Amino acid sequence: MIDFVQLQQRIKERLGQDRSIHLIEAEGPTIEAAVAEAAVLLDISVRNVEYEVTERGSPGFLGTGRKNWKIRAYERAPGEAEEDAGGDEFEEFDMEVKPAVSDKNGEVFVQLTIDGAMLKVTPPAGRGKRATDAQAMMALDHRNVREIDGALVKTVVREADGEYVRIGAFDHNIANDAVARLEITENNMKALLTVKSPGPGGYDLAYDYYTSLLTQNRVYFGIREDFLRGFADRPSYRETVVAAEGLKPVNGRDAYIQYDFETDQKKVKIKEGANGRVDFKNLNIIQNVVEGQPLARKVPAEKGVPGKNLIGETLPATNGRDIPMPAGKNVKVGGDGDVMIAGASGQVVMVGDRINVEPVYYVKGNVNLATGNIDFLGSVLISGNVEDGFSVKAAGNIEIHGTVEKADLQALGDIMVYQGITGKGTACIRAGRSIWARFIENTIVQAGNMVVVSDGIVNSQVDAFHRIVIKGKRANIVGGHLRATDEISANSIGSATSGTETICEAGYDLKAKLKHDDLAVKRAAVQDELIGIQRALQTLINIKKQRKALPDEKEAEMKEMIGKRQSLMNAVRELDTDIQKLKKLLEAGPCNGKISAAAQVFPGVRIVIRDMKEDVRTDYKAVTFVLEDGLIRVVNYEEPDGEGLVMPDGNSAN
Repeated sequence: MIDFVQLQQRIKERLGQDRSIHLIEAEGPTIEAAVAEAAVLLDISVRNVEYEVTERGSPGFLGTGRKNWKIRAYERAPGEAEEDAGGDEFEEFDMEVKPAVSDKNGEVFVQLTIDGAMLKVTPPAGRGKRATDAQAMMALDHRNVREIDGALVKTVVREADGEYVRIGAFDHNIANDAVARLEITENNMKALLTVKSPGPGGYDLAYDYYTSLLTQNRVYFGIREDFLRGFADRPSYRETVVAAEGLKPVNGRDAYIQYDFETDQKKVKIKEGANGRVDFKNLNIIQNVVEGQPLARKVPAEKGVPGKNLIGETLPATNGRDIPMPAGKNVKVGGDGDVMIAGASGQVVMVGDRINVEPVYYVKGNVNLATGNIDFLGSVLISGNVEDGFSVKAAGNIEIHGTVEKADLQALGDIMVYQGITGKGTACIRAGRSIWARFIENTIVQAGNMVVVSDGIVNSQVDAFHRIVIKGKRANIVGGHLRATDEISANSIGSATSGTETICEAGYDLKAKLKHDDLAVKRAAVQDELIGIQRALQTLINIKKQRKALPDEKEAEMKEMIGKRQSLMNAVRELDTDIQKLKKLLEAGPCNGKISAAAQVFPGVRIVIRDMKEDVRTDYKAVTFVLEDGLIRVVNYEEPDGEGLVMPDGNSAN
């Protein structure tokens, strides 16, 4: 509080400042514009303008009813001006960068205390109005204050510094004093305050009284000081309020696992195609991971935060609990013991509460719309069929207990089809190692090692980088084109009734041959493009000879063609070099390829060993075709080596 001597000094200073004030009137469409005009009239910086709003402006509606803002302004007293930071003097009116200030009017408060009648006036905020002398006098009159110092009232109103100042006296009635009741509840965690309002001449309760009351009741912690200051000015009588509140302990959060994959296997993420239609074949059910990939990490437990009650006693908190790492099959713990990583490639799944990486993906039933296409980094085991239009890709093996229809299969390992493949002309089966099937019909097949079939191959294109063996009661080759590096063996080759051509080739490096043929196709395409460029270029050359010159655009076109021709010629030379290398490799390769039939070879079959061809014109019984002295010879039937012809037992993971 301010004593009387300090107040007198302030009054003298204010009177000295008031004599030097030069008031001017200014207006503008906005308050900022009005202040800026006042600054020009006073010949001072906008920062040093002090003003009062005499009439509020209005933007009107649709150009009508607009009113200017009007202010009464004067220069701010020395010492009150803000320090100039060297910026634009209009910076304070940049409403976009300065936070908005809530408008609040100045207020008047009166308290009756043992020291007398006290008056406090607060300043306005934003565009709020200042409190007036009339408001102060009305508040004092309402509390029956007498011996009021009117000059002092005006000074307190003008100062509006938020401090209580003794302004007069009153007739004290002790029976009407305000009464406070304090209740401590909830294990010393809350202090509840209820105040009965004072009657005429009764004392108000000040902030200091409330803090003293709390201390007397052993409340040392959690006192709501800001709230009580406001409550002293504007009390809520007969209403229970919280005067102090303890700090509750916060138990630490338990450790938990943060997963880097979807743990709910029932969630299906369906993608839309480029045309906006839902692609039901690619359901993204399988979550593939590679060896060494992070799968999850443990977020450590947190320590508890102790609390404190009103009397200052510490309330202990419980620390969060640690949890074990749920690493299951093919999962390792890395990092600082808080990261789980895949120990193998495959599918990551939750089994109970543990993370497993399964190297085998099991499909119970058929591959269809329910499963979608399968793309797996391990091996795939399918108990049913692979239906039309679907694909199965595996980084390991593919094992199918049913049939394969018009579908695509790709595996880096082996492919085993227990009931055969009915490709319908478009199915494509590729394996990095071997392919086993009961039968193969109307299908494109490629194996990095062997193709082994029990019931025959019909009208199919089959390539094996080692050998093709059809061994069984109905082990026949009817129609199609079969190629193998070392051997093709069957019970019978061709058919007496089928008009479909049957071609069997062996005795050369099939991998090199396929690459040679692919490069030959590319060379033919480049050569055709080169011939087209040369013809077009020659046409422009002839025109230039006849006309002595070409238009600029044709001249540029001709130069571009010359560059393109040179590029194509270089490409042809590079392809020729690669083709010659492969040709030499094929010529230097082994020549012990053979084609065998245990029962019969029908007329119409074409036999190719290395670069020699033989069209069968008569029946052969139990024969083997070999290459001797540059000619295809027919010898007695040679039984194929049985090594590796048995389909592996168990699931494809083995």
